[in-house]
Amino acid sequence: MTDAERKLWLALRDRRLAGFKFRRQVPVGPFIVDFLCYHARLVIEVDGGQHAESARDARRDQWLEANDFRVLRFWNNDVLTNTEGVLTVILDSLGRSWERAR
Repeated sequence: MTDAERKLWLALRDRRLAGFKFRRQVPVGPFIVDFLCYHARLVIEVDGGQHAESARDARRDQWLEANDFRVLRFWNNDVLTNTEGVLTVILDSLGRSWERAR
């Protein structure tokens, strides 16, 4: 794991974020995603600069979204310097997932 992934995992693991269960490095179809909350069908990817405007990532996101997963992508720097902001975005997304599931 990168430093950013490690920092985010510390906030997500053991149901630390609003009781939602996350797994890391999870196979989903032909891909392995950084983090997954299966209950909310939410994929979280933490990327470095090499992923900027990546056609491969776009195809991956299309496949995931076509299979009813939502994808959130964060830059390493955002996770490292604005962890609370990143967690707020994740919580907001989880809240919307929870409302749709009812």
